[in-house]
Amino acid sequence: MAREVWFVLPPRFMLLDFAGPAEAMRIATEFGADFQLHYAACDVQTSCSLGLPLGGLQPLPVQLPDDSLIIIPGADCSAEAYALPEARRIVGWLNSCFDPQRHVLATICSAALLAGMAGLLAHRQCTTHHSLITRLQDSDNSASVLENRVFVQDGAVWTSAGITAGIDLALQLISQLASPAITREVAREMVVYFRRSGQDVQLSPWLAHRNHLHPAVHKVQDLIAASPEQDWSLSALAGQVHVSVRHLSRLFREHAGVSVHDYHLALRAARASQWRTAGLSKEKAALAAGFSSARQWQRVQAAAKVS
Repeated sequence: MAREVWFVLPPRFMLLDFAGPAEAMRIATEFGADFQLHYAACDVQTSCSLGLPLGGLQPLPVQLPDDSLIIIPGADCSAEAYALPEARRIVGWLNSCFDPQRHVLATICSAALLAGMAGLLAHRQCTTHHSLITRLQDSDNSASVLENRVFVQDGAVWTSAGITAGIDLALQLISQLASPAITREVAREMVVYFRRSGQDVQLSPWLAHRNHLHPAVHKVQDLIAASPEQDWSLSALAGQVHVSVRHLSRLFREHAGVSVHDYHLALRAARASQWRTAGLSKEKAALAAGFSSARQWQRVQAAAKVS
């Protein structure tokens, strides 16, 4: 029997929060996942964050079959959106229909707040978009809100950071509810090269130390990021941007706030983590990322935690 997947759309829902996971689930059915997709809201028509109307929606079901999966995308301007009557109805519906012994709930971005309002995060680990962490903590003091996580599972309740993290969450759900093989096909079809795990941070190391305007430093960062496994020497990098080694070191620390060496190691560690998530052993992941061994990778990780 097909597993029913209910996308429940709150007012002003974020279009990418909905479309990314919905496409992942739809593509999964093309590769053999036994999912039956439904799209529901409080009214037959609602509008998304871009102002586009979406019609032909089903009403919130009075009862949910066993093993149903509920996915709720976040909303734009959630403080206002979740004060609307439609959002309150979704909270009441969750209270009356969701049973953690029989169903699975996945919230994306700010939708974790709706789960919190329904009392479903009590004494659970959870997360949300990094800008909403404090609001989620304030909504239920008993919840253990984890910062800077892509997604978190605690029993039958999944929460995620939202936006593109909703796709990572959907792929993980497909892996658990269908199969890892189908998930690989979906990721390939969606051109998701590396799937992030629940342990990955929201704020990508690939974007860290880029909040500056110096073109030479950005070019060096682009070179390292394109191939972190390469043994970049300071002289080779300096030659690419036509400055001396000493001048590059000074520019990099001044504008990026970190040394070239430490920046390079951080991206190697990120690449090794990606290869590990892709299924390589620790040793092979470390070697593929340019480390001499898994032990060297672990030392870099340990040093990063201390700093």
